[in-house]
Amino acid sequence: MDTVHLGDDLGIEASTGLKERLAPFLSSAHAVVLDAADVRRVHTAGLQVLCAFFASRAGIGHPTELRGCSEALHDAARLLGLGTALGLGAADPSNATDASTVENGA
Repeated sequence: MDTVHLGDDLGIEASTGLKERLAPFLSSAHAVVLDAADVRRVHTAGLQVLCAFFASRAGIGHPTELRGCSEALHDAARLLGLGTALGLGAADPSNATDASTVENGA
């Protein structure tokens, strides 16, 4: 199993770096765990990189897991309807948090 620490910033400025850090693990047959415990800042571009990574690995039958998902990342994924794509399961409306925890990059 390979573990990749996502750091604290998945903002648009960090998207290229995130893509470059994940690229070596795209075709790895080992399970890849993305450690998301420290993520504090999330933009859609960062989530797009993560979704593409998950989809690419799933397409070739390799397991990928998001572990220790921070509240900021979980909220952003929920608001954009990407929880399932990132292996977070279906959204639970009774467990929804305040949308103000998600930064509006617009």
